[in-house]
Amino acid sequence: MQGTIDGFRYGAVTPVAAYLMACLGGALGLRCIVRSLLNEQSWKPGWLALGAASIGCGIWTMHFIAMLGFKVEETGIRYDTGLTLLSLGVSIVVVGIGVFIVGYRGADKVTLGVAGVVTGLGVAAMHYLGMAAVEVNGDFRYDPLTVALSVAVAIVAATAALWAAVTVRGFMTSLGASLVMGVAVSGMHYTAMAAVSVHVHGDGNRAWTGDSPTSLLLPMLLGPTVFLLLAGVVVMFDPLLVLGDGEWNRSAPARRTSVADQSTEPAPQHTIAPFGGQVAPARPRQGQYGTTTPPAPQWAPPPSHEW
Repeated sequence: MQGTIDGFRYGAVTPVAAYLMACLGGALGLRCIVRSLLNEQSWKPGWLALGAASIGCGIWTMHFIAMLGFKVEETGIRYDTGLTLLSLGVSIVVVGIGVFIVGYRGADKVTLGVAGVVTGLGVAAMHYLGMAAVEVNGDFRYDPLTVALSVAVAIVAATAALWAAVTVRGFMTSLGASLVMGVAVSGMHYTAMAAVSVHVHGDGNRAWTGDSPTSLLLPMLLGPTVFLLLAGVVVMFDPLLVLGDGEWNRSAPARRTSVADQSTEPAPQHTIAPFGGQVAPARPRQGQYGTTTPPAPQWAPPPSHEW
């Protein structure tokens, strides 16, 4: 018997929340990757890893927030804990592979294409691995053409995200790129969900109630969500990411120039006249070779006291 699928059980709440989480993960990931590229003296592997984990957690969190709205009328739904956590690991690892490739090798066409394909296939694998964790009283079936389309969308989205990671610099442009990434990732998810159909076992079998969607997913979503918030705190308190590339590059030479000026400024010269005489102020004069040399101190006799 064909099951009746409803992907929007709570209306627009789950799609909007899923989109916002995808945008948050993308924005944090982009800023972390930009941070590793702006300052060569920073710990590049650490910033790239933080960026990859942010993007991966954002994608995974988006997927399972959207799955909170997934329902099959004729059967309950359960989630396999092991496969659900495995899909999170796959998401972070494959995004990390793409991020480290472009982070160290640049964004030429060949490198970007290879990294985009690897990352896109990994994101698609994360999605369908997450779908394999969904258990119903029936069988999932997929339309091959729609599945292929979802994989193509995942590859395009991953390639665009990696290109933005090594190209976009400013804060506002990173924010705009993250909004586009959220659209692409959410579009990939709902394209893949359009390929799903469920063949329910039995007729009207409602005894297989399954689990509440909030009993497993919400506790599991708590960890990645907290991680994204902590990553956001790290990004907000980093001066280079707050000031931006231009402000940091302008302020750093200014700081160096002021320090150099202070170190090269000649110390004031004090000439002490003997016997308590008055000292004429030392005024610099132009030397023979264009150098400024102070004149020799002029001694004035002490004032005479008439008795």
